[in-house]
Amino acid sequence: MIKIDITHPFQDFTFRANLELPAYGITSIFGPSGSGKTTLLNFISGKMTPKKGFIEINGKIILDTAKKISLPIHQRGIGYVFQDPTLFPHYSVKKNLLYGEKEKNPELFQQIIQLLGIEPLLKKRIAYLSGGEKQRISIGRALLSSPHILLMDEPLSALDQARKEEILSYLELIPEQFKIPILYVTHNVQEAERLSQEFIAVDKGNIALKTIDLL
Repeated sequence: MIKIDITHPFQDFTFRANLELPAYGITSIFGPSGSGKTTLLNFISGKMTPKKGFIEINGKIILDTAKKISLPIHQRGIGYVFQDPTLFPHYSVKKNLLYGEKEKNPELFQQIIQLLGIEPLLKKRIAYLSGGEKQRISIGRALLSSPHILLMDEPLSALDQARKEEILSYLELIPEQFKIPILYVTHNVQEAERLSQEFIAVDKGNIALKTIDLL
């Protein structure tokens, strides 16, 4: 289970989140621009530290401001997939994938490339791939870090509909195969409905967990 209890004042609003999320599965995060969706991910990942907060991911406490615990980013076990793929353009696909690897695990590597259908791309350079292919590599690299949780910040927003459909089919398989939770930021109601049974509604820093039929 994921436990999140955060309070942090900003100039325009106070960010508040008190959530309990399942140990694995996809939870979509939905709300208008500037409402605090990415801020929630940044608090979890360690890119930002709240004034007051507690975060526990499947038994591992990564933040407890009351006890002055705030694990650095590299110790939190977070996989992060951004809207724009953060890859090395002059490296091969294989070299980009292995950059995220914590330790050598040929079985995990094979599992990921088969899941994402990227084995034919391994020798290609990133600069010559399509947007959809690059995003699949980003997802693969994040999974190769053996994360405790996967954070995805609008990973499909820059892709055409055909590429979105392709990657959505891969995303649906990840929670079951890897037994990890995914927090998925999106503006797209159809994506949220397809991937999640519940979602986090964000409005000016107010965070609430709702069922998908309330979208």
